[in-house]
Amino acid sequence: MLLTISGLPGSGTTTVSRLLSEKHGMEMISAGEVFRSLAKEYGMNLAEFGALAESDDSIDQMIDERQREIASTRDNIILEGRLAGHMAEKALKVWLKASADVRVKRIVSREGGSFEDKLKETIEREASEAVRYRTIYGIDINDLSVYGLVIDSAIWDQFQITDIISCAIDNCSYF
Repeated sequence: MLLTISGLPGSGTTTVSRLLSEKHGMEMISAGEVFRSLAKEYGMNLAEFGALAESDDSIDQMIDERQREIASTRDNIILEGRLAGHMAEKALKVWLKASADVRVKRIVSREGGSFEDKLKETIEREASEAVRYRTIYGIDINDLSVYGLVIDSAIWDQFQITDIISCAIDNCSYF
């Protein structure tokens, strides 16, 4: 089975993917972790690295091509990342959503800093990503039509979301 978990920063994709990976014994591949590690390698914060990625399509293409390759050559994996649902053809595709306020509170809790600074950084990052995704791939990140399951992570906690997705995994014969 191939499972994709996507959502905007702070929506819970990494947490839920890790829980699902443990519960179902699936390998997890995270585009966000790859992006963050590349930002560190370049000595940049996420906003700075996002700006660089806007001017250098090869950064996104490298990450996304790797996800496509993994999706087409491996079984029993979770692809976690903003575009993961677009990088896999036949998969159970999940989008986690939450309001910007909810997501930024989670980001502040995880990373520290002020709410105002993280809100500004998150808005800039999401705008940067939206431009890159549209320019590079013609993808509108706000179009959720490719996802078979959209879950509001402001309503459900990570364990409830894991249970909802597990139910879909256990009862889905298409994938």
